[in-house]
Amino acid sequence: MLFRSQTEAFAPEQLLATFAGGGDAGAMASFVGYCRASSHGRTVERLELECYPALTQREIARLAETVLQRHALLDLMVVHRVGEIQVGEAIVLVAALSAHRAPALTAVAELMDYLKSEAPIWKKEVGACGPRWIDPTEQDYREAGRWRQKHGDVPHES
Repeated sequence: MLFRSQTEAFAPEQLLATFAGGGDAGAMASFVGYCRASSHGRTVERLELECYPALTQREIARLAETVLQRHALLDLMVVHRVGEIQVGEAIVLVAALSAHRAPALTAVAELMDYLKSEAPIWKKEVGACGPRWIDPTEQDYREAGRWRQKHGDVPHES
């Protein structure tokens, strides 16, 4: 399993090319989230993501390990940016390898829902109207909650 948070921009296609295929893998599913130029009708010039590195590393690794084991994945990769992110740059990459497509697709969706609502990363959009902190929405919590309900989990307290 590969997990890292970093301040440097990354090329998702290059990371996926080194991750994909081989061995017993019959499927790879992935998701890449990008910094977009607008949000809720406001222009976005950049994002600023803040974290406490040790806490963030530990919590995302815990979430990733849960998903890896739950779906019997062959491998899992998570790369998450922190710091200043420009419009068009990748923020997050999640990729899963499995013998068949269903576990990989489900694992990527589940882990992204957890990252969106539970990862200890604080997001600020910066634009012409000034900075604005972005919190997870009720929809984000519902989407993560559906996985917890399905698996009988309780949210983890850090």
